[in-house]
This record gives sequence, C-alpha cells and structure tokens, in this order.
Amino acid sequence: MRSSFVNVDGIRTHYLEAGRGMDVVMLHSGEFGGCAELSWEFNLQALARHFRVIAPDWLGFGRTAKLHDFENFPGRMLSHMRRFVEAKCIERAVFIGNSMGGSYLARAMASATPMFAARAIVLASGGGFTPFNDARKLLLDYDCSREAMKGMLHALFHGAKWPADEAYLDRRHELSLIPGAWECAAAARLKSPATERKQDSFGQPDSTPYELISVPTLIVAGANDKLRLPGYADELARRIPNAELHVFEDCGHCPNIERAERFNAVVIEFLKRIEASAAG
Repeated sequence: MRSSFVNVDGIRTHYLEAGRGMDVVMLHSGEFGGCAELSWEFNLQALARHFRVIAPDWLGFGRTAKLHDFENFPGRMLSHMRRFVEAKCIERAVFIGNSMGGSYLARAMASATPMFAARAIVLASGGGFTPFNDARKLLLDYDCSREAMKGMLHALFHGAKWPADEAYLDRRHELSLIPGAWECAAAARLKSPATERKQDSFGQPDSTPYELISVPTLIVAGANDKLRLPGYADELARRIPNAELHVFEDCGHCPNIERAERFNAVVIEFLKRIEASAAG
C-alpha cells in the first residue's frame, strides 16, 4: 500500500494506492476525522489482490490540503475529485463511496452527463434521506474530545466493539486532530444568520434524481444504521435502474468496517462481474 501526494490544480492531494488491474476509486465518509485510511483500512488489501485501488482524501479531509468553499462546497469537492481522477490518468473506473462519499458519488452520477466515467458504482450507506436525529447530533457536535469521539463511534456502529476498543478510539481521535481537519468539517455546517434555513442539509428532502443513474449499481447497507431511516436502501434500489441490494444484519452505518469480510466478498464478486462484462 503506497501513501502518496499529487498536485491537483495547486492543491496537495493525498491518496492510497495498491494493486493492478481494473481501476477502482474509493471515496471515504465525511465525519469529523474522516479519511481514506479510516474508511477503507479493512478493504484496500483485499480488493488490491484483484484490482488497482486508489483511495484519495477528499478536499479538506485527511492529509489533503485544508480548503473550504463557502459558496458551493459539495460542487468544489466533486470537481476537485474529478480533476484528481484526471491527474491520475484514470479513464474509466468503478467508484465506491461510503456515507458522504457514496451520497456525493450518487449525485455525480445521477445526471444525463455524469461527472465520472464510471463502469459501475458501489454505494456503502450512501444516498437517500438523512434524518436530523440524535445519532446525527452526536456526529455534528464533535468538540475534539476523546469522549465526543466515543459518542461518534456509537452513532456510526451497531456493535459496542468499536467504541470500546481503546486503540481504535485513539486512532480515530488522533486523525481528527490533524491541523485544519476540524475546521473544514465544521465549516460545512456553518450557516449565515441571513439565510432562511438555520440547519444544514440534514433533515431536508433528498432531491437526487436516482433514476438517472445509468451504470450498474451495488448498494450495501446496514440493517441497524442509526443515521438513515429504516428501509431507505430498499427505496434506493427501486429507484436506481440495474441496482443490486445487500443489507447486512447486525450492522450500522459502516458495513465496510463493521462487516468488512462480508463486504469485501460481495464487492469483489460484483467487480469481477463488471470486469468480465467489460472484457466481453
């Protein structure tokens, strides 16, 4: 696994890379401290045995430059990611997104002119309505304390294993303290007093036209996801043409972590089908 940087339009961009074969781009989640290393640490090596995997840190996250666009942050993040893909000379790839990464990926592909040249996409707890509930508040109210990080882990996972793992908690906490990381994540939640809506996008209707996604789509969801409404993944699967759905029992918002072995098996099998179809 190689940890590298590339200059994307003057922005120092960090990414992880391993393997050979069909290109697979992995887009991480957006909680405080979110980065490629945390989202994909239990998946990268397994996928890299079969494919070339590239896992960048989003703009403002991980070890990528800490910049924030107050006018159109999601649009700037997506355009930066598209330019990253171009900088890495990736012509066509399968894209995998977790949580925020999956939601942004779905929006980028739900268009007559998709933002990415994707062979297929995988949404791991990405897309759908995001309720403003108690679990979401635990994520939004992060104050950089170790106790608040433990609360975040309770919101992200179904099982008590993860917040009880002191070493894992320490790693999460340490990565959330990278200079500028908290500020960039918090900036996305700021709203001017002059705006009509004081809260951010959570709890607002999801207007993504999922019916326009035209590539094969694998949806992986946790049956016990505290950050989504029960049954949200079933609705996504109904709305996205050519979608395949897997719901993992006893699993929360991060099936790629909490049920990594099963996630890897399902995703690899799907990617091999996509690869065989492209070769044929």
